[in-house]
Amino acid sequence: MKALLFLLGLVSSIAHSQTYPSRPVRIIVPLGAGGFADVPARILAPRLAAQTGGTFFVENRPGAGSTIGADLVAKAEPDGTNLLFSGTPHVISAHLYKKLPYDALKDFAPVALIASGPYALVVHPDLPARSVKELVALAKAEPGKIDYASSGNGSAQHLVGALFASAAGIDLNHVPYKGSSQAMQDVLGGRVKVHFAGIPNVINHVRNGRLRALGVTTSKRWSDLPDVPTIAEAGVPGYEASLWLSMFAPARTPAEIVNRLSEEIGKALQDPDMLQKLHNAGIAPAYRGPKEFGAFLRAEYEKWGKVVRDTGATVN
Repeated sequence: MKALLFLLGLVSSIAHSQTYPSRPVRIIVPLGAGGFADVPARILAPRLAAQTGGTFFVENRPGAGSTIGADLVAKAEPDGTNLLFSGTPHVISAHLYKKLPYDALKDFAPVALIASGPYALVVHPDLPARSVKELVALAKAEPGKIDYASSGNGSAQHLVGALFASAAGIDLNHVPYKGSSQAMQDVLGGRVKVHFAGIPNVINHVRNGRLRALGVTTSKRWSDLPDVPTIAEAGVPGYEASLWLSMFAPARTPAEIVNRLSEEIGKALQDPDMLQKLHNAGIAPAYRGPKEFGAFLRAEYEKWGKVVRDTGATVN
């Protein structure tokens, strides 16, 4: 009897994997349209559709530091038809918001780590700082008087900036906006002098002189800005903040569906056309399957929890 039950379960698992997706799959992006997560999600969705013969579509559910969209997926049926496309904000929000209606680790099944990329530390040309060291010196001479813009309280930009200030031993004044585009407008206008932004959002402004790039947040330089050093090599040793993107399913989603999704994502990340599109979006492939991504997720959860505690960052 046990052998029969095992075989029936095995047949059921194979059937799940082979028929998925039999219904349209909604990919929830818990951030605004056109942002760091949205563009890659819209690059990936049609590729998954082409590979599986199913329907994948992206829906933005921004707000409250990505927690609105995450909560929607956490409470969805665990059948693979509702997925969360998120990343660094997912673990940051878990520490900034004290009464979340979900657990950032327990209520989600890690499907795949997809990609990662840097933010660029940029300043308005009016700011008399042409390097990270000069910015740090200026901030130390005028504590709390230099503003940095972010896309909102609790955003990755907020925490990346807070981590920079903490690592450099300086006091920067955080100015949150309601989205990346509003923050960028004020930085370009010189109303706020410092900003951490995705490479695609600033590269043309850097090239035409409207902004000055002082460093990138990752441990390696970015190929499209080869002369821009990492922040660590430019004067803040040990500083590193990779912005990563990933796919989650609701907890208790059958393993065969999770594995099928992960395999299809890994396959998509081998396509040259998709890789070029991701590069244009300012990120590079960083695929890890469910087990490896799960370990990475727990490490990032601890890392950003420490950043929140050490910097005293809040969403108030």
